[in-house]
This record gives sequence, structure tokens and C-alpha cells, in this order.
Amino acid sequence: MTPDDIAQGQLDAYNDQDLDGYMAFFTEDCVVADFNGAVTMRGAAEIRARYAKTFADFPKNHARLVHRIVIGAKVIDHEDVVRGPEGPRFEVAAIYTMQDGKIARVDFVKA
Repeated sequence: MTPDDIAQGQLDAYNDQDLDGYMAFFTEDCVVADFNGAVTMRGAAEIRARYAKTFADFPKNHARLVHRIVIGAKVIDHEDVVRGPEGPRFEVAAIYTMQDGKIARVDFVKA
């Protein structure tokens, strides 16, 4: 799979709220961080727990891809996320670093 395929696959699984499918795109030691900031999740177990809660708390959650840039093993997605019909709504830029066909790191720029 290309970096673009990986990013799209995890986005599709996220929107389907398919936790197992979503997690299949991440390395076991994946790191999630705020851009130029603190690590917010370390490892697949922490990521799984966080998104299990997100999917349970926001069953109508959806991320719309606004724009994608692929540069080598990095993918930058601009996403418009809405937690449900009434909101809340926010934008993020997710910077994915791929390694061995999976996401090894995600850095989020949040608005």
C-alpha cells in the first residue's frame, strides 16, 4: 500500500467507527502528538482506548478530507471533523509518518 492508501484506509475505518480496522493501520509503538508539542498517546493500546471512547461518545462522528498532500512517507491531511449533527465541529491537520506500511507517528495541528 502507498502512504496515500494507508492514510485513506485509516480515515475510512475512522468514519466507519471500525476500531479494529482503524487500529490495523498503526504500528504497535505508534506515537500521537500535538504539533511541536507533547506526546498525547504512546502505543497501540493507548490509541485503541482513546478511539474506543471517542466512537462510543460520538456515534455520528465524521471526518471529511479537505485536502491531502503526500511527500514520500509523509501524508498531511486537512480534515473537517464533526462530532454529530449538532456539532461540535473543528478542523485539524494530521501529519502521518509511515513506516513499513503502517502509521508510526501522527502529529496534530488543531484549530
